[in-house]
Amino acid sequence: MSEFVTPPPVERGDKVAIVSPASGLADRFPHVYERGLDRLRSVFDLEPVEFPTARESDSYLFDHPEERAEDVERAFADPEIAAVVSTIGGNDQIRILEHLDADVLRANPTRFYGISDNTNLAQFLWNQGVVSYYGGHLLTEFATPGPLPEYLESSLRTALFEESVGSIAPAVEFTDQDVGWDDPDRIDDSPEMERNPGWTWRGGDDAVEGRTWGGSLEITALQAAAGRYLPDPAELDGAVLLLETSEELPSPGEVQRVLLGLGERGLLSRFDGFLVGRVKARSHLVDRSQDKREAYRAKLQQKYVDVISLYNETAPIVLNVDFGHTNPIVPVPIGATATIDPAAERIAFD
Repeated sequence: MSEFVTPPPVERGDKVAIVSPASGLADRFPHVYERGLDRLRSVFDLEPVEFPTARESDSYLFDHPEERAEDVERAFADPEIAAVVSTIGGNDQIRILEHLDADVLRANPTRFYGISDNTNLAQFLWNQGVVSYYGGHLLTEFATPGPLPEYLESSLRTALFEESVGSIAPAVEFTDQDVGWDDPDRIDDSPEMERNPGWTWRGGDDAVEGRTWGGSLEITALQAAAGRYLPDPAELDGAVLLLETSEELPSPGEVQRVLLGLGERGLLSRFDGFLVGRVKARSHLVDRSQDKREAYRAKLQQKYVDVISLYNETAPIVLNVDFGHTNPIVPVPIGATATIDPAAERIAFD
């Protein structure tokens, strides 16, 4: 895909579609869902428009890929909708792709926000030359528990209202603690924050510029296994690969195997640069002390460096970048041009 379009930015007062193309948790956590809708209205002055899948249960969505695809198409094609916000990720969004009309999405480029399983839709949009944003879930970013972090609010505003994300900087602190979902009384509790060590630079020394592709490590592996929706490998020559891991907390061995698969498929050697999102090291099912969290993150980051370097010795690798499953994050564009400058330690999206 030689020509890409960044959908026009949102303006205050615009209507924003709320859809669940991956899975739905609004029925299980209505207090979180309503908080996200309220923040869109009160903080960002946007009008959320709930599409049919938005409040459906997780079990319904797993069995109805056609309806989920229809919501996405209708949201993109509606001239009154300025952006499409996914509620949350999931596990089977790849099943909706065969039901999407690519011509509709290509002819009606609209800003789409979502991470994790929404990598499927982001990569599908990439194939149509439409830039999307890796970040901005209703339940995890807009409805984040406690006060809305200044870094997150600012990055959401940029991704919504500006033509481009531009240069980014590391957050001062972050969290990967899950709070405020099971107990509605804890929705205002502030999560435990950690000092952010900043980005870690590895690999090449020369500045590079390339179009971004990727998203979730696990979903990129799923796409590679399916082999139905990957772009022509030649279209990834000179691109920048974005990868990050989910709340499933994959082991270092699992990360290594995924990366080896991408390398043996001939993909890792094609990229001119790599941006690795900050690693989530605990979840509502697995808790770890800070020392163990830091050790887990270090092991995963080393796997990225070791395996990528086997197939690509000259490309810069930046670790601990502020996107993915931790908080706060930047909704980074997939399909836009990224600049990675090791000398200046600068990352920018244009």
